[in-house]
Amino acid sequence: MSSKGTIVKVSGPLVIAEGMRDANMFDVVRISEHKLIGEIIEMHGDKASIQVYEETAGLGPGEPVVSTGVPLSVELGPGLIENMFDGIQRPLEKMREIAGSNITRGIDVTALDRDKKWKFVPTAKKGQKVFGGDIIGTVQETVVVEHRIMVPHGVSGTIEEIKEGEFTVTDTVAVVKKDNGENVNIQMMQKWPVRVGRPYKEKLPPDTPLITGQRVIDTFFPVAKGGVAAVPGPFGSGKTVVQHQLAKWADAEIVVYIGCGERGNEMTDVLTEFPELKDPKTGESLMKRTVLIANTSDMPVAAREASIYTGITIAEYFRDMGYSVALMADSTSRWAEALREMSGRLEEMPGEEGYPAYLASRLAQFYERAGRVINLGSDGREGALTAIGAVSPPGGDLSEPVTQATLRIVKVFWGLDSSLAYRRHFPAINWLLSYSLYLDRLDKWANENVSKEWGTLRADAMRLLQEEAELEEIVRLVGVDALSAGDRLTLEAAKSIREDYLHQNAFHDVDTYTSLNKQFKMLHLIMNFYYLGKNAIEAGVSIKDLFEIPVRERIGRAKYTAEDQVDTAFPKIEAELKEQIEALISKEVDKNA
Repeated sequence: MSSKGTIVKVSGPLVIAEGMRDANMFDVVRISEHKLIGEIIEMHGDKASIQVYEETAGLGPGEPVVSTGVPLSVELGPGLIENMFDGIQRPLEKMREIAGSNITRGIDVTALDRDKKWKFVPTAKKGQKVFGGDIIGTVQETVVVEHRIMVPHGVSGTIEEIKEGEFTVTDTVAVVKKDNGENVNIQMMQKWPVRVGRPYKEKLPPDTPLITGQRVIDTFFPVAKGGVAAVPGPFGSGKTVVQHQLAKWADAEIVVYIGCGERGNEMTDVLTEFPELKDPKTGESLMKRTVLIANTSDMPVAAREASIYTGITIAEYFRDMGYSVALMADSTSRWAEALREMSGRLEEMPGEEGYPAYLASRLAQFYERAGRVINLGSDGREGALTAIGAVSPPGGDLSEPVTQATLRIVKVFWGLDSSLAYRRHFPAINWLLSYSLYLDRLDKWANENVSKEWGTLRADAMRLLQEEAELEEIVRLVGVDALSAGDRLTLEAAKSIREDYLHQNAFHDVDTYTSLNKQFKMLHLIMNFYYLGKNAIEAGVSIKDLFEIPVRERIGRAKYTAEDQVDTAFPKIEAELKEQIEALISKEVDKNA
């Protein structure tokens, strides 16, 4: 039921209208003759506070406001993949065709193309009993993605009719007769309110890693499929590049990338890079399995909040099909700033640093929609949605409210460090600050699927990095020569872990991605140098001779070994390492004999 009112006050993106007694919270409204899109966020008697998702310049009291009677919803169906939307799911390419490069107000475009025809292949039969979430047919949306058409949530009954052929998203492809005798027409498109999480049968424990190909992440701070991670870091520390790397290489079948309040040129980079990037699994362009949502910093601030919910609803839809989905939100700090601005205009009591008191609960509502689940439907298919949010704390201060509220929710923290970035060490994830609470579960997986030594090797490497940090204090005071031979070996091995293992070049053809097999072999090589080196020092070999063995250079360059050569090249380097250290030991034994 629609409700009509008039504007009484305009304050930036906040409009207050009276005469809205019949409207509901979160209803979408159309404002003035420009038909600007807004959403009701507060009700006082017959007065409604509306956040407007478009520029409000020129609006004044007395102009009409009409409620549509429905909440802000997204259109879900074929045509999402390869598309780029704004924060309220308007396709940017379509808007450019209508209004040119600069978005004008009041453009009314449908999210999914109503004219394009898709080839629908039925997988269900007439007379079959179906429930909400059951797959009744497929559409080959791109060469990579098979779009699975599902029975909408809340619909169950017997298929009366199912068609085959080419249809638009609004054509009826099946008719389901409900138990009460009522017929329901099923289209390829369905709508879903963005603020409501899509339902599932059961949430599963996150015990499988999301393999990213980034060594510092996969080895030391892994994220599980269906897990949540935060990437906080100051300006210039490489948050966006880390998220781009994850979008390119993580073993998710669908990527949803939300540019929330980011600089326009960064979104341009994404737009120009992604179509050119070859997907390592399929050889096709990465865009063939990506949905982009762009809400740059110059777009209306209120639409930032909507963009986060639009993105996660689309991600949940693909999860429901049984896909593993990776969601990148860059950055949740800009979203929190939009919340703070709207809260200030609503004259709510401010919380810490001016953020609203409900900041933590809003963040939790967003991140809690991630997970590995058994979906609705009689086939019991499994899907996963992994959420990775970048946080941009002002001045790199990790004690500010958005970072702290995020850390209370997420289980993986990749703390980016500007001092590492200044030293050109990328990814600039500080191994002493970061953590992953999935480690125990994922170590068990890695021990079974990669090598039995994985957990031990990783723990030993981490111990060396921590010991290095302690020894550096002593080195600064008395110099490296004052250390024992064992401590100097620890420093050298930790340096090798840092420079040869943790440092990874995102722009190098080979080094940009490392499989788990290669990660294990690389770390095994570096740690073997440490283990064998300890034996050599105990046998009396000098540190100088040990550090100068020729194979060290080959260990340093091992990361540039192509994936198809790993299994032949690495055993040779291992053999050389053993041979050269044994030669030093036997020489020392002969000298003392």
